[in-house]
Amino acid sequence: MSVHLHAPHTDSPALNAPGAALSHTAFEQRRRLLAWAAAAGAGVLAAGCGSRPLPGRAPASAAYRREAATHIYRKYPDRIFKGQLPPMLYAIGVLEVEVRVGGRVGSTRWLRGPSHAPEVMAEIERLVRQASPFPSPPGFGTVQYVDTWLWDRSGRFQLDTLTEGQIQG
Repeated sequence: MSVHLHAPHTDSPALNAPGAALSHTAFEQRRRLLAWAAAAGAGVLAAGCGSRPLPGRAPASAAYRREAATHIYRKYPDRIFKGQLPPMLYAIGVLEVEVRVGGRVGSTRWLRGPSHAPEVMAEIERLVRQASPFPSPPGFGTVQYVDTWLWDRSGRFQLDTLTEGQIQG
């Protein structure tokens, strides 16, 4: 079976001939390139969905996100869901938190709020504010970090950064 695709410019003659049928190897190269491009494009789109830091603020590193999540876990050990989460969660929310000099919480912004559970949104915001001061931001003075809150009906939660996973059901 021949597949005719117009491929982008590469050093491979099989990929450069206009209208040429692609060999299996060339087709696989093309498929992998397109899959990689789709994944990269999805990552760029996800990164650009309202999560850009405000001017004068730096996005948090993965290490700082882990540090902030660990801080919340230490602050609220009785609220952490132990083990794998159940297959159905009550609420999932993505919250951006601005941490200022000295670990003070500045603004919070829902990137994806569980609008069906406004009481959970209010409780998460309260937990974040009461957990202040957070670890001091490294170097920049102010950082914005994002974490996903995985909320069980019991009122216990895990943060995606430190989650133990979810039971498949």
